Amino acid sequence: MTVSVATPQGTDIQVGSGNPLLLIAGPCALESEELARTVAGTMQEICARLGISYVFKASFDKANRTSLESYRGPGLDEGLEILSRIREELQVPVISDVHDVSQVAPAAEVLDIIQIPAFLCRQTDLLVAAAKTDKPVNLKKGQFVSPWDMKNGVNKLRGAGGTKTMLVERGASFGYNNLVVDMRSLPVMRGFGCPVIFDATHSVQLPGGSGGSSGGQREFIAPLSRAAVAAGIDGLFMEVHPDPDKALCDGPNSIPLDSIEPLLKQLIRVHEAVTA
Repeated sequence: MTVSVATPQGTDIQVGSGNPLLLIAGPCALESEELARTVAGTMQEICARLGISYVFKASFDKANRTSLESYRGPGLDEGLEILSRIREELQVPVISDVHDVSQVAPAAEVLDIIQIPAFLCRQTDLLVAAAKTDKPVNLKKGQFVSPWDMKNGVNKLRGAGGTKTMLVERGASFGYNNLVVDMRSLPVMRGFGCPVIFDATHSVQLPGGSGGSSGGQREFIAPLSRAAVAAGIDGLFMEVHPDPDKALCDGPNSIPLDSIEPLLKQLIRVHEAVTA
């Protein structure tokens, strides 16, 4: 139950049982190359210091924003150019979302991991196209999908030749504008033979909770993260921003860049206790 992720350095990151935690982290959307470099460089240094694997995350396009006026990102071409420069110059692996089959091939030329957004986890053509790139695929569980039904997504990827699947828990719809995390989903999905990643920041999102945008409850990121690591996950997904209150996307559920290291130290201690 291990997935290998190629890195710019030519070595592989091993994700799964018996390996260090993986951290996928960065701003929700690419706001500027300068901000992306700041986050990627800082997180790379922190993770190297703490002995955990790191992949930089930022979306070139957020196609599922609440409002037509909401910031989506720089778009496919400019976004991939920024991610490519960050990858090569900082020597850090990168991941981003694809929303359409037409985006998969150009994205695969740059990305080390292809991510399928939660709302699109059942889109067969998108999953098949991602699997055929032979890149690791980070498949997010839809807020409307049970953990056991994610086996269907895994089978779609495997049926198309995809052998490097990671599954992501990001909460389930609970009434209106609210998500809840069922910790049972983590071992259930891990039972499919895939590493499981806990999306600590989207899990505290309040979808559409601010009217024209989503709200969030940042104060619950730490306790949910500790619980997920204690349940035996293989990695974490976190949206990180130098100033979340000024972020152009998902600020209410993002972690301030200057406060993430103490939380990661806690989570490493929990992980070590669980795997001892």
